[in-house]
This record gives sequence, C-alpha cells and structure tokens, in this order.
Amino acid sequence: MTYDWFAGLVLLAAVFLTTRLGYFLAFKVPALQRMRVINREQDALKMAKGHYPPVVKSSIRVGLVTNLVFFLALAPFVITLEARPAWRYLIDVVLILLVFDFFYYLAHRFLLHGVGYFVRVHAVHHQAHEPTHIDAYLVHPLETFIGQALFIASATGLGALAGPFHVGSVALAYLLYVNINLVNHTAVDLPYFPFKTLNYITTKHAIHHIDMSKGNYATITMMYDYAFGTLD
Repeated sequence: MTYDWFAGLVLLAAVFLTTRLGYFLAFKVPALQRMRVINREQDALKMAKGHYPPVVKSSIRVGLVTNLVFFLALAPFVITLEARPAWRYLIDVVLILLVFDFFYYLAHRFLLHGVGYFVRVHAVHHQAHEPTHIDAYLVHPLETFIGQALFIASATGLGALAGPFHVGSVALAYLLYVNINLVNHTAVDLPYFPFKTLNYITTKHAIHHIDMSKGNYATITMMYDYAFGTLD
C-alpha cells in the first residue's frame, strides 16, 4: 500500500462539494423543504433543553476528528484515481456498505443493546422517542466513535485486502452511509410517490426509538433484520 495524498484530498473535496450540491438540489423540492422546516422547528425546541447542546456538540466534535483521521491518514492508503471498469464502482460501494452494516448490526444489537455499560451509553441516544434531524447527533461521543470506526474499518480493511478502491466509490459509500443515518432520524410524513421509500425508512427507525426493546438494528438496509428475525 502507498499513501496517495492527492487522492485523499480529492476524496475530501468530492464529499464536501457533493454534499453541498446535493442538499441544495434536494431542498428545491417543495415537499422536502416542508419537511426540513418542520424538523428545524422541532430541533430548535429540543436544543432549548439543557441536556441536548452538550451532547450534540461533543458528538459533532468526535465525529469531525474521526472523519479527519479517515480522510487524511487512512483513506489515502486504500484509494486511487486510476480508472476501474464500470461494474466495479457499484460492486465496491455495495460491498463496503454491506460489510459495514453487518458489523454495525452486530454492535448495535449485542453491544449497545446488550452489555450494561454500553446500554447506558446508547440510552443517551434513546432519549429521543420521536426523532427529528438533530437526534442523529444526540449520541454519546463513544457511540459516535464506534459507529464511525466501524465504517472506517470496513472501508480501509476491504481496501487493504482487495486492493485500493476508486475515490468515487469510497466517496459514494461514505455519502450514503452518512446521509442514510441522517435520514433515519428525520421526521418525514410523505406517504406518497415518489417519497414512499423515504417514509418507510424513517418509520422503521422511529419504531426502534420507541424504547430500548425494539428491533430494526441495521442502519443502511433492513436486510440483516430480516435475516436474523429482528425486523420490528
């Protein structure tokens, strides 16, 4: 493995610019903009509660540091700007996300819902019984680190084993990982085409937040919950 600093900077720039452009375009859609306004109103009420701001700030701080380590220190060893066959891009994205989601499912179910200390850590997040956008950040810093470390380990580990991924594949996998997690915690009431899938995703995760006994432990897809009988 070699350290490709330029590819690392391209990855960072691609994620940043795509995120900005994606949000700009998404919220040009009236229905999504309406949901954004609703979430912001509820977020403001929650942030007025004393326990929200310190947890949210700590979670964001840990996430920023962990992401910088990934983009600047680890990812450059397992990414490349060399072209790949068209089919390879999609396969790599799916592979990274499925491996990450499998280990996240296990950690979420058996660690965060199964081991005393970590249950208490995860209980910070479960204070949100009706999640809105800000609740994606109402997470104990240790849990933030665990989730991001699982994605980083999946991407870098697979890259080390199978050879470097194209920057585009890692950028897309990262964007999907981050934004699906954000969408999971967004209050959405759009039960009609073309938003039915979005409505389904948010509803499934809202069920998980009702209390600490519900299923739906995966974060990218419900496939592992189907497979292991924990779909709620």
